[in-house]
This record gives sequence, C-alpha cells and structure tokens, in this order.
Amino acid sequence: MDAAVIGDLVAPARRSDDLAYRVVGDRARSHSYDSVCATAWKTANLLRLYGVHDGSIVGVVDAPKHPDYEPGTPPSRTEDTPIPEVIFALLGAALLGATVRFDPPRDLEADALVGPAAWMDDYEPGPASTSIAYGGPPENPSIVHFETEVWSETPIAPPETVSPDTPLLITDDRQFDHRTLVEAAEAFLDQASLTAADSVAIDSTLSEPGTVVGGVLAPLLAGGTMLVGTDDETVRIGADGIDPRSISIGNS
Repeated sequence: MDAAVIGDLVAPARRSDDLAYRVVGDRARSHSYDSVCATAWKTANLLRLYGVHDGSIVGVVDAPKHPDYEPGTPPSRTEDTPIPEVIFALLGAALLGATVRFDPPRDLEADALVGPAAWMDDYEPGPASTSIAYGGPPENPSIVHFETEVWSETPIAPPETVSPDTPLLITDDRQFDHRTLVEAAEAFLDQASLTAADSVAIDSTLSEPGTVVGGVLAPLLAGGTMLVGTDDETVRIGADGIDPRSISIGNS
C-alpha cells in the first residue's frame, strides 16, 4: 500500500478480518485489522480528551501489564509483550501528530504518560501531564484506566491532518518523523520480502526505533501480522533474529 504517514496504516480502508496482531496461544489477546484500526482511533480520541494534541509528547512504557521487575529497568520480553495497549498508544499518538518517547525517564515532561498501573506512582511526568495506566485498574483515582476509558470511546477516525514531517519517535539523541519511519518500513518490507501472508515476531524493546519499524510498521504496511511469542514467523526482530539496530532509518 501507499502510505505517507503512520495514520494511513490504520485508515478506514484497512479494516478487515485478517489478523494484524497475534499472541501465540492466546486468541483473546489477538486483534484483526478491523480491531486494530478501531482501537487506534479510540485511543487517539482518549488521548485528545486528556490534552494530547499536535506537538505533544507522550511517554509510553513498553512493559507487561503486571511487570515483575523494578520500574525504569530495561523491558523484559515475555510471552505476551509487547502488549496491544502499548501499540495502540503509539498509533493513537501518531494519529494526533504527537511524539512518542518509549520507556521514558521517570521525570519526562510530557502531556501524557502511558504505563502499567503498578508503576505509575514511580513516575513524575509533570503537573500538567495525565497518567494513563493499563492493567490494574489503578488504585489512585487521579490515574486514568486505559482499558476502561478506551472501551467507552467512539470508534471514529480522528479528524486531525498530520504532515509527513511531523516527529513521531524521540530517543535520547534522535527524532524520527512519519516520512522517515514509513520509508524505513517500506525498505525493510522489500528487504525481507514481506507479504500479507507473513508474520513478524517482536522480540526486542520498542525503545529501539528499529523494532518499531521492523516489528510494527512493516507488517502493518504489508497487511501481515505482528506476532508475539514463538511460532513459524517469517522474520524475528531481536533475540536470535534481526538486530533492530541494523535496520536502517533515515541517515542511521
């Protein structure tokens, strides 16, 4: 497909019953393209409700719903990560023109912070920030519960128009706009010869931009499947598969 921005990957025309996200052995946690598109729109509408807009920064903690390690440590891949809520946070922010920082420092100044309920008290994203927790539900009433709030949102694509030059990902030393990420995903798709029949297993943290490009954007672009767990995947990002740092993004 032709895509100029990340939102094109979840446009209304992409809706179908084909699997977009699959957890090995857990059909209930899997999502069709219809579900991914609708939930990405709902997430965007939720983020907007709590102040996220074009130019906002959204911190997203890529961790399990109930992590068994200390907050702020490098995420540990488990049999069910990355969870769909983390991917929806990325796609929802992209639809609004916001910028995502995965696994942010605890004091990141952001308009919203999305992370596991068990960790939210360990972050200080600033007085103007909204904390949105998955898992839980959170005990602190000031923290928004992701699953409850997203479920109640309207599944309508947001009206925002996002430029290809709009930054989407930031790290300690770089930022990547929509155009750069889409072009990198197209190049990876061609390199790996991915089709709609293929799946890409995600086995590396999303704080590595190459994981986002190869594990999330490329399979969505191809109409294929993001895979969590071990199965007969076409390619694997991380572990003994493709090193996400080897995936070329822009001038990297």
